Amino acid sequence: MALPSTFTAFRIHRDPDGHRSGLEPMQVDALSPGQVLVRAQWSSVNYKDAFAGTGAGRILRRFPLVGGIDVAGVVVASTDPAWREGDAVLATGCGLSETRDGGYSQYVRLESSAVIAQPAGLTPREAMVLGTAGFTAALALMRMHDNRLTPAHGPLAVTGASGGVGSLAVAIFSRAGHAVHAISGKPDQAGWLRSIGASDVLARDALADGGPLQSARFGGGLDNVGGPMLASLLAQTVAYGSVVSAGMAADPSLQMTVMPFILRGVSLLGVSSANAPRVLRDQVWERLGSDWKPDALEAICTGEIGLDELPQAFERMLGGGSLGRTVVRID
Repeated sequence: MALPSTFTAFRIHRDPDGHRSGLEPMQVDALSPGQVLVRAQWSSVNYKDAFAGTGAGRILRRFPLVGGIDVAGVVVASTDPAWREGDAVLATGCGLSETRDGGYSQYVRLESSAVIAQPAGLTPREAMVLGTAGFTAALALMRMHDNRLTPAHGPLAVTGASGGVGSLAVAIFSRAGHAVHAISGKPDQAGWLRSIGASDVLARDALADGGPLQSARFGGGLDNVGGPMLASLLAQTVAYGSVVSAGMAADPSLQMTVMPFILRGVSLLGVSSANAPRVLRDQVWERLGSDWKPDALEAICTGEIGLDELPQAFERMLGGGSLGRTVVRID
């Protein structure tokens, strides 16, 4: 396949003139090295992307780099026989927009170890509605299941439920047979949260009690907030329930007693989506393309933008104005 002499990418710089980012022409030879060249079709907007694109957080470890931690597209060239021209693929994390050029580009070159075959049950656009956010939520559920959590333990709480990871967790957990209690600071979105799978919607003050051991009402859940809310969720989890920590939107600290662990056998689990082992990534995406695929993907996708609209999307997200997921149309 003949490649263009130049193409468009959203590139991030930091130099003596400061931080800047925007669309600029690139050549294939300027991309990070890798075995698989992909013609990108879709990407998505995550908090990590907003931090990187605006310079509000130290995400990139070298400059300049193309932004975007997610990408879905079609292989146009490969030196690895495992991947052939025309293969539909995706990649999330794995150093994208951190140590190597990411997915906000018409062409992306990837290490073959980062490439995942697009599940048969997902279109490229659906794969990016899920993206890192859906992968994180599904990875959290897999960790809880591996820890012997079942629907019989009780409802799963999801904090930050109106965000990308939170909304997909609500939908995925519900699809997998769990009752889900969405916890959100946006009461006007209660109807939307129920429409995507929440059996109940609770205000943030449901996790405001600071007691070391509280009335047990959750089988466990996924926390995207950190700090006192995570401590309270652990204190309200039933015996041998499981809670996954996946974010720190409010507070990276955790101050609590060991009582939930030694008196109820509660488990606190972690997930790291960016560097999950390959075998685990394959398993998670297989589930996301089949029995864990949310019924409400289109409702969760609340925005579709082009590469030129990324700066505005970043500002909305960092300003607390985002809901659900925004996908990025590359073509």
